[in-house]
Amino acid sequence: MNTYNVIIVGAGPAGIFAALELLAAKKNLKILLLEKGDDLPDRKPYDIFQGWGGAGTFSDGKLNLSTAVGGFLTDYIGEDALESLIDYVDKIFIKYGAPAELHGTDEEEIKRLEEVSARNGLKLVPFKIRHLGTDRCFSLLKNIREEITPPSPLFIKGGQGGVDIQFNCAAIEILKQGDKTVGLRTAEGREFLGDFIILAPGRSGSHWLSQESKKLGLSTGNNPVDIGVRVEVPASIMRPLTDVMHEAKLLFYSKRFDDLVRTFCMNPYGVVVKEKHKDFCTVNGHSFSTKKSNNTNFAILASTTFTEPFHEPIAYGQYIAKLVNLLGEGIIVQRLGDLLQGRRSTPERIKKGSVKPTLADATPGDLSFAIPYRYISDILEMLEALDKIAPGVYSTSTLLYGAEVKFYSMRLKLTNNLETEVKNLFAAGDGAGITRGIIHAAVSGVVAAREILKRAT
Repeated sequence: MNTYNVIIVGAGPAGIFAALELLAAKKNLKILLLEKGDDLPDRKPYDIFQGWGGAGTFSDGKLNLSTAVGGFLTDYIGEDALESLIDYVDKIFIKYGAPAELHGTDEEEIKRLEEVSARNGLKLVPFKIRHLGTDRCFSLLKNIREEITPPSPLFIKGGQGGVDIQFNCAAIEILKQGDKTVGLRTAEGREFLGDFIILAPGRSGSHWLSQESKKLGLSTGNNPVDIGVRVEVPASIMRPLTDVMHEAKLLFYSKRFDDLVRTFCMNPYGVVVKEKHKDFCTVNGHSFSTKKSNNTNFAILASTTFTEPFHEPIAYGQYIAKLVNLLGEGIIVQRLGDLLQGRRSTPERIKKGSVKPTLADATPGDLSFAIPYRYISDILEMLEALDKIAPGVYSTSTLLYGAEVKFYSMRLKLTNNLETEVKNLFAAGDGAGITRGIIHAAVSGVVAAREILKRAT
């Protein structure tokens, strides 16, 4: 039987930063990190959700330094503590290779954008952002990986402390004795015992965590599902926003349905990419630190929180994505002008437009056959509003790719220290439904680790 002081499930930002925090304390703890995916050198771009670094490895690498953007941690630790911890993990990212440059620091320009947005029914959420770029994510995670692998300055010479990292090792069952968890069983039938467990399986492990939570009798709640499209326009159109903030997060309430609609993951001079899941694909966007396209892309998402009796928001989002895939044999791209005229796009119509698609294998088609009318209406209303502050967005040549769906995990009931209703069992990161991004996920790992350090002997 393998026995450890701390077992961490998942090598995404939450799991990695929990391990770094535990090691930095130099308490000689024996730590196990279980990851169902590959080590960093073996990761493939199409396997984006699992492996060292989690979904962040092949992401756009945006470090959003805001308490208002990235999850629900203020509900647990308060805004002041979160702000302090964001600064703390940001310094760690810089240590391992994040750039010094910050976007969103020109307060006068941001105030001007806030005012013009408000006049057009939009709310701008100002925040500072440190942009890694998809290419720099990999090198930064490589630096961290080397730091916690012997020989390493974080390892204690002559001691038994350190991190035992097991790749391609999926946890399938949380082991429990009485009223406390004692360990984990893997897909290969191996059992590991631990005094403390941090569950940070990321989005790819959210379904597993949901199932195990039910077995343990843990209280959970549903998070909303976000459904929409990725918009692609000439980069010059978005420069009034991206030159000031790099990523502009704008909120809008639709007039017809009063739905919350928002921009998400804005990529100046970036590319649209296909995001492969197990049996369907969605669309996403990237931008790089060293190379640029002529376009900017961003998502427009409408949020829906379902009420009783329906409680399967993830299944609903998957259904819409699969319907798009069925009609387009993958991702569908459509000109805004064709959507407004009630006709499908064709390769010829796409070529006539002024925007050259950066996702080459998207199928010209008609998104309205797959995405419900309510979401289409919400998206069109927001594009009209955006056109007032970034003229040219509501152009016939604007490209819409679908579907973009964000699956947020069920949300576990946790204490202020991110402990579940079972003693010494903690949950962190996107998989637990409490964060929605790299920085907040990293902070959640630190919060759980610090509480364990208080209790560990």
